[in-house]
Amino acid sequence: MKLIPTASQTVGPFFHLGLTDRRNLGKIAADDTPGQHIRLHCRVLDGDGQPVPDAMIELWQADSEGHYSHPENPAANGAFRGFGRLPTDEEGTCVFETIRPGRVPASDGRFQAPHINVSVFARGLLKRLATRIYFAQEPSNEADPILSLVPTDRRSTLMARPDPHDSATWRFQVRLRGERETVFFDV
Repeated sequence: MKLIPTASQTVGPFFHLGLTDRRNLGKIAADDTPGQHIRLHCRVLDGDGQPVPDAMIELWQADSEGHYSHPENPAANGAFRGFGRLPTDEEGTCVFETIRPGRVPASDGRFQAPHINVSVFARGLLKRLATRIYFAQEPSNEADPILSLVPTDRRSTLMARPDPHDSATWRFQVRLRGERETVFFDV
């Protein structure tokens, strides 16, 4: 008997079912959380620049003082979750309510620029893609030890930009491939 291998299969679009049914996972910071409150519009696009309507975005970030919330080091403010997860809609977009994070120390003791850690899950991906969101025009970006590892001409793919019509809204695009592909980290 000769066995013939079958074609490999990719994940989803079913993978976020049950993981994103609670819309409150988009509210990372409660209204009384100290810090600058923002709405972060994340949009996922494929290699052709088309929206990915069935992706899932996870965010993990520090509070405004630079503290991560986790069991070994709970955030000073219990109203700050520090974690969010949402599916994208038909336009490839999801919106998180959070605060601008503070600077956190790097392993060498230097401080990192304010950033948000991002995991992207989508059809065709067997493993999550890891990236970061930095804030355009943030003075400490120049000294960030992680951002400095990224070639200068690619750093713009990691920048959230302020909405010109709403100062509380920031926009970030994830391009999965192609021209202006987002920088992803091997973690």
